[in-house]
Amino acid sequence: MTGLRVACLGAGYFSRFHVESWRRIDRVRLVGHCDLDPARAAAQGLPANGDLETMLAETRPDLLDIILPPDGHAEAIRTALAHGLRAIVCQKPFCRDLDEARAVTAEAARAGIPLIVHENFRFQPWYRAMHRALAEGRIGTPLQMTFRLRPGDGQGSDAYLDRQPYFRTMPRLLIHETAVHWIDTFRFLLGDPVAVWADLRRCNPVLAGEDAGYVIFEHPGGARSLFDGNRLLDHASDNPRRTMGEALLEGTQGTLTLTGDGAVAWRGFGARSTEILLGPDPAPGFGGDCVHHLQSHVVAGLLDGAPLENTAADYLAVLRIEAAIYESSQTGTRIGWPAT
Repeated sequence: MTGLRVACLGAGYFSRFHVESWRRIDRVRLVGHCDLDPARAAAQGLPANGDLETMLAETRPDLLDIILPPDGHAEAIRTALAHGLRAIVCQKPFCRDLDEARAVTAEAARAGIPLIVHENFRFQPWYRAMHRALAEGRIGTPLQMTFRLRPGDGQGSDAYLDRQPYFRTMPRLLIHETAVHWIDTFRFLLGDPVAVWADLRRCNPVLAGEDAGYVIFEHPGGARSLFDGNRLLDHASDNPRRTMGEALLEGTQGTLTLTGDGAVAWRGFGARSTEILLGPDPAPGFGGDCVHHLQSHVVAGLLDGAPLENTAADYLAVLRIEAAIYESSQTGTRIGWPAT
């Protein structure tokens, strides 16, 4: 094949970033957009439909991009599998729970249809820059990483009503909806954890789920990472949602620093000056244009045979770690498992 016919499912807040990215990829043709409210889908300028079965039959896409909250993932994946598509992309956090995710992953494998999770944070340019610096040995042996989540969007009785109101009723919010990004990012940078310890809490009483907490990850070789998350607090940035916080990645020979403008700096051990490895983010889109970077990666994988990151089978590790985090917080204990 020389191109892909792509259809989208879901026309909520985040769908605009998906649609805009697909439009920029030369080898993609957008053929339809489905939503329970067809007018919302039509507003993005694509042929609109209110029923997924009908849209798939009428538009015959090669790829379905599922841009729904978790409750709708499994049903949409199964409907797409029945239509024999070339591939399916599904938003994170990927289904309601680990059991459901395992089931649809197995069904996609039996059908021989690639299923990719739209986990795009590892495609943010600052984490790619950190990954390159690690590969170059810039910081020696990595010992620890800290990410402080501070989007500043969770205060008050009207929290999330203007953007993603379903956040308010999610029984698991900080980890299941948000911190999965950094579970995957820490895996990308430091390897799959072998244990976690977590302390989660709810700060805004209008929410059903947790919105703050600490999670410590133990990685192979002795490295540790800390996710320090609080959605009520902010950080120094003109756009708190660009990086959603600040990070330090520290090793025996140096430190990498991520600031709220998307810049990455390196400081050698014992030095006082820093070297800028990546300048402030110039991209107008979400998160350093990470949606576009991921979707371009998927197209290259399907059309050129490039290895695919974040396949559903690989992403199950994120959900297993997520389940361990909730168990740790509930029991107050460290949860470990054998290294893979």
